Amino acid sequence: MDHVIIPRWEWRTFGEGFGESEPLLAALAPEGVEEGDELYLLSPAGDENVKIRDRLMDIKALQQVNADRLEQWEPVMKAAFPLPAAEVVKVLAALGLPASRPAHAAYTLDQLLEELVKPWARVRAVTVHKKRARCHIGGCPAEVTEVVADGKRTRTVAIESEDPARVIAAVRSLRLDRFENISYPRGLKRLIGMTT
Repeated sequence: MDHVIIPRWEWRTFGEGFGESEPLLAALAPEGVEEGDELYLLSPAGDENVKIRDRLMDIKALQQVNADRLEQWEPVMKAAFPLPAAEVVKVLAALGLPASRPAHAAYTLDQLLEELVKPWARVRAVTVHKKRARCHIGGCPAEVTEVVADGKRTRTVAIESEDPARVIAAVRSLRLDRFENISYPRGLKRLIGMTT
């Protein structure tokens, strides 16, 4: 039986501190803390979330933005390396790069980076270290994460669910709705000073 992928609505913001929201965030009961590294591929021409995590090419595509500024993201790829040429074409499209015909039937991660990503100077491969404290609020999965990208530090708070009404209610309960909703790719680009 195929696994049904349901897009999730997400609200996320980045910053060193969140003012009056800090005590509310501190009061959330962490259900677990995860620490790890991911490699994000960032392009000024693409807003998709393109990263390598746990040796898998992981792409999420932005589907829509609603009136509450929530973003609906859908996973569109989770594939192991070596990556078949047809999947490589999808990676290039997600980065806003021309769909050149891949020279190999499949690509290792090193081949993908060296042959297809690095030649485009505007695309950056950024190692991101995350320390995530996961929790739930208002029936929604949430996280407060310490992020280090290219040596630059910040924090990010995220709340997500298949139900947008629950997400915005949780955001408001934490008094975070005065902050901008910023996706991971856009937040990382700002952090490292990558112009769009």
